[in-house]
Amino acid sequence: QVQLVESGGGLVQPGGSLRLPCAASGSIFTIYGMGWYRQAPGKQRELVAAITSIGSTNYADSVKGRFTISRNNTEKTVYLQMDSLKPEDTAVYYCNADIRILHGPPRDYWGQGTQVTVSS
Repeated sequence: QVQLVESGGGLVQPGGSLRLPCAASGSIFTIYGMGWYRQAPGKQRELVAAITSIGSTNYADSVKGRFTISRNNTEKTVYLQMDSLKPEDTAVYYCNADIRILHGPPRDYWGQGTQVTVSS
């Protein structure tokens, strides 16, 4: 089995920063793309940032210049550095990864989510 475990969420004031790590574990053969999504109350889940296996990145317009996605392939971990946080960034943040397990096809996996609240 494969698990994605996020951490690092919490309450932060507007203008503050948070760093979200997400670690993959299990019988992993290859990790392809990894990304972060978020879902605010009453809204659909949306892509925040994504990174390919070779480090190409893609960001939602709303977070460009404020958030940075990175990954450590050796540690099977993806990070989301969030700076200049705004109240509208408040949401549950989910880690996602396209993973091929041993003796299996690649498929999407999701973490359990971590709450980020931006408020004074």
